[in-house]
Amino acid sequence: MADSGVIADNAVDDSRRKFLLSATVATGAVGVAFTAVPFIASWTPSERARALGAPVDFDLSKLEPGQMATVIWQRQPIYIVRRTPEMVASLAGHDSRLKDPKSEDSDQPPYATNQMRSRVADYLVLIGVCTHLGCLPKQRFDRGNPELGADWPGGFACPCHGSRFDLAGRVFEGSPASVNLKVPPYALADARKLIVGVNDVKGAA
Repeated sequence: MADSGVIADNAVDDSRRKFLLSATVATGAVGVAFTAVPFIASWTPSERARALGAPVDFDLSKLEPGQMATVIWQRQPIYIVRRTPEMVASLAGHDSRLKDPKSEDSDQPPYATNQMRSRVADYLVLIGVCTHLGCLPKQRFDRGNPELGADWPGGFACPCHGSRFDLAGRVFEGSPASVNLKVPPYALADARKLIVGVNDVKGAA
């Protein structure tokens, strides 16, 4: 009878050892899994990295003619406008009313140093921050806007101090802002994809 008691105690000890071993292994596996999560997450660009300067992609097919979208790059709002032929045509004829019509004293990549201030006529890309004191200009695309006058060709108006910009981001005389809205570096990967933050598609790799 004594021997049977010893066997029973050993069986209990073995069961406890197996349970403790299994529990330890399971706990270790969970710990490894939780440790791996931030490591794996670090393989993909975070929103923080994108905000600090990683290129930002935008699907141009989301924009209808005459519409504007805003994306964030380097913690700045980026205005992307799909201009209609009428909006492009409005850029001619008011150079005499602009402070820097040829963008000689303003900030833009070389490929945007033109009347349209863009790579192609259809799409305008601007940093949506007023060059006066950093407010966000509002879109006022309609010509002859009652608030801005019958001769208003369409563009942007800053709600803070009244600076006005045309549909290429060029600043009008009489505005507190002294230079045109800035144009960020950007590239057109194809007819649908715009990349903000690079000057060519190779730079997005």
